[in-house]
Amino acid sequence: MAKTLSEDLRVRVIGAVDGGMSRHAAARRFGVSVASAVRWLRAWRDAGARAAKPRGGDRHSHRIEAFGAVILGAIEAQTDITLVELSELLEREHGVHFAPSTIWRFGKRHGLSFKKKRPRGRAGQARRRRAASGLVRCPA
Repeated sequence: MAKTLSEDLRVRVIGAVDGGMSRHAAARRFGVSVASAVRWLRAWRDAGARAAKPRGGDRHSHRIEAFGAVILGAIEAQTDITLVELSELLEREHGVHFAPSTIWRFGKRHGLSFKKKRPRGRAGQARRRRAASGLVRCPA
């Protein structure tokens, strides 16, 4: 991914266009794309903005966070509920669709994980074992 160009360069391009140069000529002179020069000028004229917009970050998790209480309540009520069942519950009762992977990321952010037992599936000593505890909170 390309780096954000400096604010100094943006100011020089804006100044050149305000000084009478065309956007295409200013872009060519300062070695930037015409599309960038056009966007910078539009932002300058509309809002007076010279700085680059923020990049990256999470912009979508707020959708599922709005249903956080519902998800956590469903897990409290049934500790062995699956991600697919949670997805179906949200669609059936609230009319919103979330992929199971989205619900998994929600659980990870909130410190939820399913604890598996290591000795399961291997030959070992015959002893009395406890039942799986289901979903539990773990430190993030």
